[in-house]
Amino acid sequence: MNPFWWWASAPIAVEEAELDDAPELAAIHGESFPYEWTAEEISALLRDRTVFGMVARRANLFGTRSPVGFILMRVAADEAEILTIAVSPRQRGRGCGRALVEAAFRRLYRDRIKAVFLEVDGGNQPALTLYGKLGFRQVGERKGYYRAGSTPGASALVMRADLG
Repeated sequence: MNPFWWWASAPIAVEEAELDDAPELAAIHGESFPYEWTAEEISALLRDRTVFGMVARRANLFGTRSPVGFILMRVAADEAEILTIAVSPRQRGRGCGRALVEAAFRRLYRDRIKAVFLEVDGGNQPALTLYGKLGFRQVGERKGYYRAGSTPGASALVMRADLG
């Protein structure tokens, strides 16, 4: 039996991102995308009054709750945009991304946001599957948008979910 089985099955807690989280969030982003966001860039976004972040954490042996994923959202009027969502590669496929989007949706719904937009690499099938299950639908395409990713020159699919 794997001695760390408990960590893999520890529940995910999603909470508001804090400025102190920025270095760990930058590390997760760097593991997830070919273009890295620095801790300073993430901190600047979290200081922006139109942006909020949510962090997914799992408990560890030492009683701390380590970040394993995060989402950053920008709100304008009655619409929002997912700026980025990243989950540590070791935690993918365990519901972390879904938990982050659902937590963000609850906050957005409470704030009376009507629609959420995002852009995703058209070749990122796990993300497309997740977004489809969460009610997103494709509303546009930016051909050749990504310089790197599943395929260099891949299209960015613009997706929308209606909250109410």
